[in-house]
Amino acid sequence: MSAAGRSAVSSEHHVIVVGGGISGLAAALRLARAGVRVTLLEGGDRVGGKLHAGEIAGMPVDLGAESVLARRPEAVELARAVGLGDDLRPPAATAMLWTRGELRPLPTGHTMGVPGDLAPLAAAGILSADGLARVAEDAGLPHTDPGEDVAIGAYIAERMGREVVDRLVEPLLGGVYAGDAYRISMRAAVPPLFEAARTHASLGEAVRDLQARAAARQQTGPVFMGIEGGIGRLPLAVADAVRAAGGEILTRTRADELRRDGARWTVRAGERTLTADAVVLAAPAGEAGRLLRGTAPAAADGLAAVEYASMALVTMAFRRSDVEGLLHGSGFLVPPVDGRTIKASTFSSNKWRWNADADPGLFVLRTSIGRYGDEADLRRDDADLVSVSLKDLGDAVGLAAAPVETRVTRWDGGLPQYPVGHLDRVARIREAVARVPGLAVCGAVYDGVGIPACVAGAHRAADQVLGALDARAARTTLAEDAGDGRGE
Repeated sequence: MSAAGRSAVSSEHHVIVVGGGISGLAAALRLARAGVRVTLLEGGDRVGGKLHAGEIAGMPVDLGAESVLARRPEAVELARAVGLGDDLRPPAATAMLWTRGELRPLPTGHTMGVPGDLAPLAAAGILSADGLARVAEDAGLPHTDPGEDVAIGAYIAERMGREVVDRLVEPLLGGVYAGDAYRISMRAAVPPLFEAARTHASLGEAVRDLQARAAARQQTGPVFMGIEGGIGRLPLAVADAVRAAGGEILTRTRADELRRDGARWTVRAGERTLTADAVVLAAPAGEAGRLLRGTAPAAADGLAAVEYASMALVTMAFRRSDVEGLLHGSGFLVPPVDGRTIKASTFSSNKWRWNADADPGLFVLRTSIGRYGDEADLRRDDADLVSVSLKDLGDAVGLAAAPVETRVTRWDGGLPQYPVGHLDRVARIREAVARVPGLAVCGAVYDGVGIPACVAGAHRAADQVLGALDARAARTTLAEDAGDGRGE
């Protein structure tokens, strides 16, 4: 039988996935369902990484990420593939912006805070008269080429002024990256806007073109989706699917050493020594770099240069009667320029119907604190973080009640930063990794911090490994056929 008629990849092939966040889990599931034997190693006591389902006062909550971008298909498709399709839920309310002393509506007609239409921005009262006038100047300025890459805050400030960056772009970007708009790469964070800015005379024109293209695609349905009971259910369901497909998941099992021995890999994890045909590294940059130091030193150097931001989430449950009439919409974002401690607050019991229904007598909300370059508050103890959150909530919405329960979740080094040049660094890392047979990488550090981007990167890594295993097996089969005198 010729090699073309055989299935080259089989359960005889073993792939080790290092890292049990959503990237590692998605890669493991794709590999397992392709018929490969998979072992996933996670150093912590649970899978899911920054997707973490928990509870407060007996109510289900997310203690990490709480929704996925539904306009990208990968995360929603993964949820459906593991049996959560019927539990997908859109948010039930819209967010506000707490700035210049008031809660104000987020304007329409913008792309990541960059306005294409001045009217909604003026109506929202977010900018001063001088700030609005400065935005309007963009239309008459000579074209500014963003070059190979540029900090998004710096570019927008040059075109439209700092006020629109500080009061609108910064809080929106901060909600995604916990970063500084004046450092974040425009090419990496908002690639469609980066490309449009290269070919349009003004930034506002670029935004309007992007919106027109989106309208032409007739994109309908929610922009974001959550899952009933919390987005933290997604990694648990994926892990169950991996096991159902024959994969093994080992928690509390940290990969201590990664070594290539001939055509195979050896992974030492505590007292265990595992061998495999290929490895997918889905660990954070520091961990991945440590493991790659001996086999791909250039990749390790690139990963060592990646910086991370830390943050904390303060989740609080209140008696609903104590907050009645105070909390409207899904919450609010806070521009750092306003000098508040919290960067955002989510009114979970307004945003997610399932949360409100869990206990109609309680109301759950959460605040976020900390971002890159502004992490001093994270040195406070948990009680202080609750106190400063309550102080800011009091100023924002008049909340004066004491919570019935609180929970502080710290994400130390939780979000990789995407400064100018990040994509070039990632390309160099991937180039170094590609020189090592049977190795692939994925995770938030490479292609985007959002869940759909992580899933897409995981599938890419799994497919690279499957392709390499298939090619190796096909070569072996051809050699065997030739040795038997049956080569074609």
